[in-house]
Amino acid sequence: MAGRLSKAIAAVSGVNLGDRFDERWDSISTVGVLFRMLVWMVRGSIWRLFFGHSKGMLLLIGKNVTIRQSRYLHVGRNFVAQDNCELNCLSEKGIHVGDKVTIGSYSIIRPTNLYGGEVGVGLKIGNNSSIGPYCYIGCSGYIEIGDNVMISPRVSIYAENHVFTDTSVPMIDQGVSRSFVIVEDDCWIASHSVILAGVRIGKGSVVGAGSIVTKDVPPFSVVAGNPARIIKSRIER
Repeated sequence: MAGRLSKAIAAVSGVNLGDRFDERWDSISTVGVLFRMLVWMVRGSIWRLFFGHSKGMLLLIGKNVTIRQSRYLHVGRNFVAQDNCELNCLSEKGIHVGDKVTIGSYSIIRPTNLYGGEVGVGLKIGNNSSIGPYCYIGCSGYIEIGDNVMISPRVSIYAENHVFTDTSVPMIDQGVSRSFVIVEDDCWIASHSVILAGVRIGKGSVVGAGSIVTKDVPPFSVVAGNPARIIKSRIER
């Protein structure tokens, strides 16, 4: 039955979802997952009508997903937005997502405040990259995430800082200074890490769990700590 359902979905969508399953999956579990993906596909086929641009047939949108100002969202093939995530897309450059990108459950992408204020800059995510559950991507400044990037659960990325230079004015009234964050290709950002504004993480780097990244990370480095420091290089000397 699982095989027939997978083939039926493939006939409609042109995508063989059966390729996603190990042969050790039992039939009941496989059918349950395929049914859920079919529901997500139906929901995605409705949402895509409101996107700025989308590619391919497979677009999966989980339950209770919030997408605000969806005309600023541009997605590639095989896009997945898991349950309860929030995408607030209003931004100068928009939210541009490559092929085979997943946004994890309860994650938030927010370039602009929900209640108004200055419009943020935006976000670009490359191909085959994923944002884990419960992440926060504050792209009021520009954030760019490359190809094949793994962002683990509960990672936070901020492309702005609060201004606090004037002690006679409450900090909440001094506004923010916008910057950028660049995560180059083939990086792994481990769970509970924080990446602050003005940082570039070089290609092939690993950020250890719980790290606070305050300055640039050279390519193929392993960093950890608060503040994050280089532990070793992935390149053999």
